[in-house]
Amino acid sequence: MILFKKADELTKYLRTKSENGLSIGFVPTMGALHEGHIQLIRACKSGAALCVASIFVNPTQFNDPQDFAKYPVTLDTDLLALEQAGCDILFLPGVAEIYSEGTDRLPVYDLGYLETILEGFHRPGHFQGVCQVMDRLLGIVMPDQLFMGKKDYQQCMVVKRLIMLKHWPISLLPVPTVREASGLAMSSRNKRLNEMQKQQAAALYTTLTQIGQSIQPGNLSQLTATATQAILQAGFDKVDYIALCDADTLTPVTNWDGHRSLVALVAAFIGGVRLIDNMPLPGA
Repeated sequence: MILFKKADELTKYLRTKSENGLSIGFVPTMGALHEGHIQLIRACKSGAALCVASIFVNPTQFNDPQDFAKYPVTLDTDLLALEQAGCDILFLPGVAEIYSEGTDRLPVYDLGYLETILEGFHRPGHFQGVCQVMDRLLGIVMPDQLFMGKKDYQQCMVVKRLIMLKHWPISLLPVPTVREASGLAMSSRNKRLNEMQKQQAAALYTTLTQIGQSIQPGNLSQLTATATQAILQAGFDKVDYIALCDADTLTPVTNWDGHRSLVALVAAFIGGVRLIDNMPLPGA
């Protein structure tokens, strides 16, 4: 695995490889890697000649400074995991390398309604921060294929919009969520939970599964209200949202016709840690 810390050196290297006909796949991460990230690396390696990963904890996408300060850093084990997974190239920049002119007066991206619902509503500025770093990373790597996890469902839609706004010839390939044996979606934030909290957190997956098993055409408000209570009773401190949305547009669906494709999405706090998950509904 080749390690780059300078953007211009990585761009020059990858441009040469691209000119020689090699396809480039890219897996952006914030480190604290788990099996979900490794599945992204495997998907990248199977789809592209060169697998490029990045580790960069992006300060502009944290609307809560304490969340940024507590984000787990496990660089030594991350490097080993990437090497063992066969990653070809790692980009490991510092903040000054990504934001060479600082983080003031950053561009604003037209994300439309995606910035006003769900994660966009509960984490103001978060998706602007995501676009600011992804704009820079994609401009540096300029991959043919971009691999991201489906667990961050709304984020995938935001990045897809960014690619469209920039008119980049990049294919976004979402990879299915990887779960613990309990059903808990793998996340770097899980490292901040104790064992009891991890067991309780599996209620997100259980609740989403129950929604899929019980959904019926008609008004969906009682279904989401029952799901919210189930999550709180499992030991969660707070539920930001549990929503049923159009799977393609993410617009909320309160009355279902029985045919429209839906996805259930949830965000909730346990032990001060905010977790998200989602599930396409099999009945939809």
